[in-house]
Amino acid sequence: MTPTHLPGQVAIPSLPAQTRDTPGPRSPLEHFNTAPADDLEPFLLTCLRSLRWAHRISAHRPYPTLDALLAASDEAAYDLTLGDLSEALAGESLPVLPESAYSAAHMALDAAHAAYEARFGHTFAICLDGVPPSEFADHLLAAIRSRLANDAEEERVVTAEELRRLARGRLVSRLRDAGNSATSHNGTAPGIGRGHPLR
Repeated sequence: MTPTHLPGQVAIPSLPAQTRDTPGPRSPLEHFNTAPADDLEPFLLTCLRSLRWAHRISAHRPYPTLDALLAASDEAAYDLTLGDLSEALAGESLPVLPESAYSAAHMALDAAHAAYEARFGHTFAICLDGVPPSEFADHLLAAIRSRLANDAEEERVVTAEELRRLARGRLVSRLRDAGNSATSHNGTAPGIGRGHPLR
């Protein structure tokens, strides 16, 4: 089963320049809150490839804080059905190992992942937030081998939790990247106008 990769770059859509009554540049979260729902969906789908999840996050705006957005993301992820999880998994792929990883590590990981896909019928989802890149290979191999011992229901629960963590981490990363970009001359929020894709 070949996973469909998430889009590499999707920006929160550009919004009209600020009015004179709006002090200072608008934050990425403010733009997130006010972007048209149809335009925001592609951005959300880079965080988790589930239409139900994306619709719920969009529909419950505005979020007063990033923590409120992340809480909503968690709640929406907990409510995903089996079909939603399958949809989300179709957009996942294994984390890329650093170039310094030994070829033996790549071969071992390929074999372990093939065994996982044969057992569970989908790609292996895992959140590696906080794991140093130099430890990716060992962490991935240990996790796959451990989870191969799960039955289908146990693995569904673990996979759903990993997808929840992935969505949360990607939201934080993309909004942080937007906030770290330079403010554009037309008054749009940092990193969110056209030409400032969120990565």
